[in-house]
Amino acid sequence: MAKTFNLAAAALLAAAAAAMSAAAPAAAQKIGQAPVGEPAVPQSHSVEQADARLAEVARDRAAVQAEYDAAEQVCNAKFFVNYCLDGVKEKRRVALAGLRAIEVEANQFKRRYAVDKRDAELAERLKKDEEELARRIENPPAPHAAREPAKPAAKPGPSLEQRQAEYDAKVKAQAAKDAAEAPKRAASVTAFEKKKAESEKRQADIAAKKAAKEEKQRKREADAAAKAAKDAADAAARAKAQ
Repeated sequence: MAKTFNLAAAALLAAAAAAMSAAAPAAAQKIGQAPVGEPAVPQSHSVEQADARLAEVARDRAAVQAEYDAAEQVCNAKFFVNYCLDGVKEKRRVALAGLRAIEVEANQFKRRYAVDKRDAELAERLKKDEEELARRIENPPAPHAAREPAKPAAKPGPSLEQRQAEYDAKVKAQAAKDAAEAPKRAASVTAFEKKKAESEKRQADIAAKKAAKEEKQRKREADAAAKAAKDAADAAARAKAQ
């Protein structure tokens, strides 16, 4: 329990210092910075660390409540019950404000980590799909070679005119084949360009959505931190007034 109120006292001092610094011009704050006056809370650097802090906050919050319940029983036995209860409630409020600031930071880190991990996995899948599509277009599967008919018994070779006619026929057949496959090749190129354009658009959309999410998340974090700072500052002011 002493550990819990030491944490609350640290949060109270941080909130008081933040309240004094809040007098600086708001224009000095840049986009992406923490709000002026935000209590100093150690930053989480891993999901495991954030989970450990959340578990510790839960334990400390239960300890604060248990100590409050015990103090409430003591106050009920005193003559000035309300005065005693007011002091006990204020002490609990200060402790909970410090714990809340730590809880907000840990939850914010976990949300940012989950969003970044999901976006990275999506980008990796898109990259692999594009590489596979490009590989298939550049290296199409080879057609099965047609089996040549069995050669008849050796006969006198064809004349020069026959060989020329066969050659001309092969050239003509190859030209016809190329002409017939031209639309297919053009369609393959068009499909690749379309896929490429769609992929670039998806990546641009992902980047835009990520930026919007980050801005929205930053605003939520700023609002939550500002509220926590205000609660802590109010608690410090009331404690000082007493």
